[in-house]
Amino acid sequence: MGKSVNERIKEIRQALKINQRDFAKGIYISQSLYAAIELNERRVNARHIALIVNKYRANKEWLETGKGKMFIEPIPDVKLELLTEIFNELNQTYQDYLLLQANELLKIQHLPPLPPTK
Repeated sequence: MGKSVNERIKEIRQALKINQRDFAKGIYISQSLYAAIELNERRVNARHIALIVNKYRANKEWLETGKGKMFIEPIPDVKLELLTEIFNELNQTYQDYLLLQANELLKIQHLPPLPPTK
């Protein structure tokens, strides 16, 4: 027997490398409800599927049947999207500070720093 929709939802979350809390937040449900979905204790409804497809660019056919590719190309970078949202909410001073800190982290990690901003 093939995997359930619930199991495929968990696979999507794992492929995106995000935790249950953040995945649940992205589809406007509680972490406890999401955990119950992953454990196959709660049924997935059409609203859940639509939100997962829209937020995470999941392939609806794959999600429902297991046929086709997991994602509609390109695969979303959820962490980058979150960072971009946070960055855009910061004022200019804090944006500049964040960029300086990112460059310092790159130095610590022994990677070449990004070019300075103007």
